[in-house]
Amino acid sequence: MRLRTYLVTGLLVTLPLIVTFYVIQFLFNLVEGMLATPIQLLLDRSIPGLGFALTLLLVLVAGMLATNILGKRILDLVDAMITRIPLVKSVYITVKQVLDAITIQNRNAFQRVALVQYPRQGVWALGFLTGQGAAEVEQYTGKQLVTVFIPTTPNPTSGMMVMVPREEVILLEMSVEDGLKLIISGGVIAPNGQVGAGKNGTTKG
Repeated sequence: MRLRTYLVTGLLVTLPLIVTFYVIQFLFNLVEGMLATPIQLLLDRSIPGLGFALTLLLVLVAGMLATNILGKRILDLVDAMITRIPLVKSVYITVKQVLDAITIQNRNAFQRVALVQYPRQGVWALGFLTGQGAAEVEQYTGKQLVTVFIPTTPNPTSGMMVMVPREEVILLEMSVEDGLKLIISGGVIAPNGQVGAGKNGTTKG
């Protein structure tokens, strides 16, 4: 069991590094072949670091486009076109979901880590407090509600939004980052450096 825990934890630690390295290497080689090499041939001289500079410039331009309305529309159009290509669609969506799961761009919307009984009494689910319940819903239920987002594993960008009576929600001291790690790892990586679970279900350090 301990060997298995080490193996799973090792994969969770090393895989993101390996994938990041190969993605950067692929992007560098792509830009090097498409832009840097033709420019160097045109100038009839080799320019050290041109491929790296062009790759960095490409990433910065993409970031600038993604942060303004017009650029976002262009990227959305490109995104829609890519997702219509059968084989490319599967790879693109998978990579995008993994990256979204790692970055969680809207994690600031998560106020606290919350514990709620879901999908039934006696079963506890980890979620994130996101705000107050809708006034109209509170009017019909006659209770003060809070909204809790319960993510799925291992992709916390999708999940279930539930409105729960405030008194039925347990707010944890766990940080949002630790909560995300716990969810993404499927419970393998627990807060405070705890990893895995023993035979009786208790976590092991």
